[in-house]
Amino acid sequence: MSQTAGALGIVVEENVRVPMRDGIELSTNIFRPDAPGKFPAIVNRTPYGKSKGGLERYVRAGYVVLSQDARGRYESDGEYVLYTDESNHDAEDGYDTVEWAAVQPWCDGNVGTWGTSYPGYMQWQLASLRPPHLKCMCACSIPLENWDVDWWGAFKPARRIKWWLSTIAPDLRRRAGWPPPHTPAEAREVFDNLEGATWMGFLPWLEFPKHLPPPLDKYAEDWLKHPNRKCWRFAEKHAEIEVPNLDFSGWYDHCASMMHLQGMQKNARTELARTQTKLIIGPWNHTGSAPRKVGDVDFGPNAGLDRAGIEIAWFDRWLKGVENDVEQWPACRYFVMGSGQWKSAPTWPPEDKQQQEYYIASDGTANPVEQSGTLTTEPPAASDSDTYTYDPRDPVPTLWTPAFFTVPPDRRRLEYRSDILYYRTEPLAEEVEIVGYPEFVLYASSSAPDTDFFARLVDEDPDGIALEVCYGMVRARHRNSFDEEELLTPGEVTEFRIKLGATANRFLKGHRIRLEITSSDFPNHDRNHNTGGNDLADTELVSAVQTIVHSPQYPSRLIVNVDED
Repeated sequence: MSQTAGALGIVVEENVRVPMRDGIELSTNIFRPDAPGKFPAIVNRTPYGKSKGGLERYVRAGYVVLSQDARGRYESDGEYVLYTDESNHDAEDGYDTVEWAAVQPWCDGNVGTWGTSYPGYMQWQLASLRPPHLKCMCACSIPLENWDVDWWGAFKPARRIKWWLSTIAPDLRRRAGWPPPHTPAEAREVFDNLEGATWMGFLPWLEFPKHLPPPLDKYAEDWLKHPNRKCWRFAEKHAEIEVPNLDFSGWYDHCASMMHLQGMQKNARTELARTQTKLIIGPWNHTGSAPRKVGDVDFGPNAGLDRAGIEIAWFDRWLKGVENDVEQWPACRYFVMGSGQWKSAPTWPPEDKQQQEYYIASDGTANPVEQSGTLTTEPPAASDSDTYTYDPRDPVPTLWTPAFFTVPPDRRRLEYRSDILYYRTEPLAEEVEIVGYPEFVLYASSSAPDTDFFARLVDEDPDGIALEVCYGMVRARHRNSFDEEELLTPGEVTEFRIKLGATANRFLKGHRIRLEITSSDFPNHDRNHNTGGNDLADTELVSAVQTIVHSPQYPSRLIVNVDED
C-alpha cells in the first residue's frame, strides 16, 4: 500500500489489501478527504481496472470513495469467474468490502455503492445479501438478466466478441503467461485497426472460445452452448434487498435497466426500498454519463443532466441524512425525444395510456422508401403482401460507433438496400407522443425453416434525419418460447409478436411515423443461417425469401401507447 497526496484536499491510498472471508485480498484504491473526522463511504467494485482518479467531486462533497479490482482481476488475488457462472464470489466479496469499509477509522459506518454496467451487476449481487452497513445503491445500466443483454433469441457477436477480446481477456492473458496484448488499450488497437473485421466474419461461433485465455475460454464456451440460460435472477433477488437504488438508463443503452424499478416497487424487502427506488431515463447510450448529444444527434439543452450532482444529492440523503428533496423525486423521470421535455411517472412503463394501432399495407411494393407502403389507423381492406430476399452472406449492417456502442442512427444511410421494407404514415397533421414498449404484430412466411425478423420504429423528419426510435427482433424458432424451439413450415403464414425497446418520443407535425422490416442487423445480432440448424455451430448460409402479409385476415400492425397529456 502507498499513500500519496491526490488533488488538492484529497488523500489517495493505493493498492490497499482488503481481506475477504476466504483469505483472498482484493486491491483497492481509496480516495478520502484530507481532513479530520469520519465520512460516509461509497464503494465501486469493477472487473475493468480500479479508478486511479476522476472521483474528486465525490470526495470534495465529503465522501470516502473506494474503487476495487474484482477477484482475479488486475492487482487483486484469486481466480476470475465470469458473471454468467453462479460460482463467482461477487456477492460475498461485495458484502465483505462494504462491511470492511464501515469499520475503518475514516468511515462513520454509512456505506453506499456506485457503478454502471458490470459494476452495477456487482451491486445487485451484494445488496441481496443485505450487508448491515449498506444504506443505498446507485446501480445503473444493468438489466434484470444476462439474457436481456446478449440474447433476445440471438447471439450478439460484435459487443460480446470485442468485450471478450479487448476488455476481459488482456489481463487474463497476462496472468496466464500468454503473449500480448496485456492491456485493454493494446487490445483495442489490435481489434479496431487490424483484426476486428476478421473476427466478425468468424464461423462457427462455438469454435471461438479456443482463442480466449483461461479461465475465460470455458465461460465463453458455456455461454455459447447455453445462450438462453438465465443466471442472474435479479427479479427474484429484489425480494432480498432492503435499500433503495438510483438508476440511470437510456433509450439507446444496450443494457437498458428500466425493469428493476417495477420489481423493486413490488417486491423489495422494505418499504423504504419499495418507495424510494428511483429511475431516470434519457436519450443516452451505455456511456455512464448523461450528455445532451449522443453520436451525431443533439437532443437539446434539456437532455443533458448533471449526473454527478444528482448522485451526490442521493448519497447526501441516505448516507448523511441531509434533508434535501430526494424523497420527493418522482419514481420515474424520463426524457421525451422530439419534444425535449422531461416527464415523470409513478412506475415504468407508465400506466393508463391509450393504445393505438397502426396497420401496414401496400400495393405489393414497399421498397425503395419513396415507394413505401402505408402505415394507417385503418385496418387493411385488401389482401396483399411484400417480399424481399434475406441473404445472410450480405446482411443489413448495424449502424453504430467503431467501438460497437449503440447510438441514435440515421436510417437514411441504409435506404440503398433492397432487403428493407418501409411503411410510413402521411405527414402528421397533429403531434403523436408515444411511451413504453411498442409491439409489432407481424404476419409473415419464409422459404426457410428458421429465420429472423426485425422491426424498427423511425421518426422521419422531412427536413432532417430518419431517426431510429427503437427496435425489436424475433428468431422464428423462439417465437413462442425462448426455452423451446419450434421451426417454421416454409411458405406458411405465421404470427410473430415483436416487442420493441423502451422509448418515449413525440412525432412532430409534418413528420412521418415509419416502420422498417428486415431480417438482419449484423454484427449487432448474429446472422440467422436460415437452415434450421444451430447457427452457433454451423457454417452453412442459405438465402430466404420473406413474405410480409397484410390483409383483413392477417392484419400486421404496430401497437403503441399514446400519451395525450
